Amino acid sequence: MDQKKTQHHNSPESSWHRETRVLHDGWHPESAGEPVVPSWEPSTIFRHPSGGLSADSWSYTRLDNPNRAQLEKTLAGIEGGSDAVTFASGMAAVQAAFHILAPGDHVLLPDDLYHGVRNLIRDQYARWGLTFDFVDMTSVEKVREAATERTRMIWLETPSNPMLKISDIAGLTALAKENNCISVLDNTWSTPVIQRPVEQGVDIVLYSTTKFIGGHSDALGGALVVGNSGNHTEISAELRKFQAQAGSVPSPFDCWLLLRSLKTLYARIKTQCANAQLIAGRLRGHHAVEKVYYPGLQDHEGQEIASRQMDMPGSMISFQVRGDMAAALRVVNAAGLIIPATSLGGVESTWEHRKTSEYAESPTPENLIRLSVGIEHPEDIWQDIVRSLEALFHKSG
Repeated sequence: MDQKKTQHHNSPESSWHRETRVLHDGWHPESAGEPVVPSWEPSTIFRHPSGGLSADSWSYTRLDNPNRAQLEKTLAGIEGGSDAVTFASGMAAVQAAFHILAPGDHVLLPDDLYHGVRNLIRDQYARWGLTFDFVDMTSVEKVREAATERTRMIWLETPSNPMLKISDIAGLTALAKENNCISVLDNTWSTPVIQRPVEQGVDIVLYSTTKFIGGHSDALGGALVVGNSGNHTEISAELRKFQAQAGSVPSPFDCWLLLRSLKTLYARIKTQCANAQLIAGRLRGHHAVEKVYYPGLQDHEGQEIASRQMDMPGSMISFQVRGDMAAALRVVNAAGLIIPATSLGGVESTWEHRKTSEYAESPTPENLIRLSVGIEHPEDIWQDIVRSLEALFHKSG
């Protein structure tokens, strides 16, 4: 197949719901004998057409690949974006977003932010000439006060990692437009199943596709979905240029795995969210737990905003145990079902002592555990948590 158009089938009906489009956007067999599951295309090179290369030709996998094209089409479709650009990891996608900017530009970021992004901008982009400030993104007014004439990007993460702070997407997006800023929102924890930032005017939606998009802890990747704002064509062109020139692209097999995983995205996340809602409520009433951070709880500070912009409160829970770092580590290591591991979003439940997974200056409380709730039976997850929390009392007794 020499030309890309032979790999892209007709677009599905616009009336189809996202739950349907995620199954059929990137690949849908149309001819007799076509496989229901798309083929994996591992080749790094493709034979040129007789008339020479054109924009519609497959040529070199760093530039494009059938599996990557299928994945990007699916991601753009379910997000409602104008384009999707994929990368080798979530952090590679973060880097691409920052490269839209120029030395001397100013970025506003949340004070509670994934530590990898915090480290990247401090260790790499500060010496490159990018300036930045961390601000409480739960307050639109505080963000407004922190903006300067050189502010070119407002970076959102809601719910935040790991404290699950909630930011007003519509309010901050409007503020970004007022200040002629690009808005970027890390939607990794929510995915389009729960929260659709493009509908609220966000310019770029970021994903570590390694997490919930992949869902099986077996594929590394990242993605930037471009919205539909006035400058979306320019943003998309800049991201695609960086993707091709920097070469931080996902492998064809990882793209194939992610496309496979997307087929069950809605079913997985709905189950995980239902499990998490039950677990969070019970954690809140357990005598060994000091505090629970989950936007589905009525006493969560951001619950009202979360209920407006999230269809479900998600499957990520952070909680503090009564005690210190050693106490939290005892709980994590006492689990039988829940796996002590970093990352999140897999079908299996995992948790970790978050402070030791971050960095020495991290503001994360030392007794905080971050839990990614899986699709196991909720009673099995809960009983494992209860047994693990009992480790605190066995120690003191």
